[in-house]
Amino acid sequence: MLRPAVVIDSGSRCTRGGFAGQPRPQCELRAAPGRAGPAAGSPPRRAAAPLQHGLVADWDAVRSLWSHLLRCCLGVSPEEHPVLLAESPSCPAAGRAKAAEVLFESLGVPALHVANSGLLSLCAHGRVTGLAVEAGAAVCHVTPVCGGRTLRQGTRRLGLAGDHLSGHLRRLLLQSPAEPAALQALTESALSQLKERCCYVSLDYEAQLRDEGSHRPASFQTPDGRWITLGKERFCCPEPLFRPELLQHSGPGLHQLAGHSLRAVPRHARRPVLGNIVLSGGSSLFPGFPERMCLELNLLFQGAGLHIEVLANPGRGTAAWAGGSMAASLTSFQHTWMTKGDYQEHGAEYVHAKFQ
Repeated sequence: MLRPAVVIDSGSRCTRGGFAGQPRPQCELRAAPGRAGPAAGSPPRRAAAPLQHGLVADWDAVRSLWSHLLRCCLGVSPEEHPVLLAESPSCPAAGRAKAAEVLFESLGVPALHVANSGLLSLCAHGRVTGLAVEAGAAVCHVTPVCGGRTLRQGTRRLGLAGDHLSGHLRRLLLQSPAEPAALQALTESALSQLKERCCYVSLDYEAQLRDEGSHRPASFQTPDGRWITLGKERFCCPEPLFRPELLQHSGPGLHQLAGHSLRAVPRHARRPVLGNIVLSGGSSLFPGFPERMCLELNLLFQGAGLHIEVLANPGRGTAAWAGGSMAASLTSFQHTWMTKGDYQEHGAEYVHAKFQ
């Protein structure tokens, strides 16, 4: 491969792209209901986000999005650059084959590699064995990996993530009559900024909820100059990640899913996986999130004779993309591509045999 590979990580809220070997994505295209791409020079606007709940909902929109990313944002000809595509852990087989069809047939890429985003998150931390806990905008996943192979039977999914927390925060604030006008005018973008700047995960939610003296207030200025003050909302907002029932969501919290996933790992491989638990995704960036996850996992595995720690790099918000960038730049990686010749000979379904 003479030209550098392009790494693409498409999520429900954002598609990231850049060249292999770079430390961070060169461009990010944000997608939300009613719009796709950046404010200027974006692809055609559409009625719904091309990806919803972490899965492709509109392949025509995704085709346009990837074409725009390659041709306009990165300024390359798709026919000249192989593509490494980060794949959601819950992506169905049909979605993987369709992605190959779009990239080979519509965009004409010369080669393709499809990799589980959990594996790529581990790669960003220099691991090929471990447990990836990914907390994104629309969905969270827990993925066990052994020796570079994803253990699909151990993968767990939580259909509650950053977007749900934003809606939860808005409802919490509306219950407080302090600044109703400012809250009513708060845009989705400003609400996300408010959540990211002011909210944190409590290490003892129940105790802090009872102790009003521990509700450290924080103020946020909206784009139109109004001020919003948060109290207990700061730590109540992200708590549903650990207590989904707070949003009437049945099922275990993210830490419990991690426990389920770890127990699904074969016993002989469990200790190496336990020793390499990594966090990734934008919703893992709340202050206190790594410490709370560590605390909860140690409680779950109390008596197992080991102390669990989690790895949480500052750049974990883009860990899946960064892991892809690192992997695709390695000389040893170059024999793993599915080429256009492979596609023409075997068809799109070959992705299942090539990338297990």
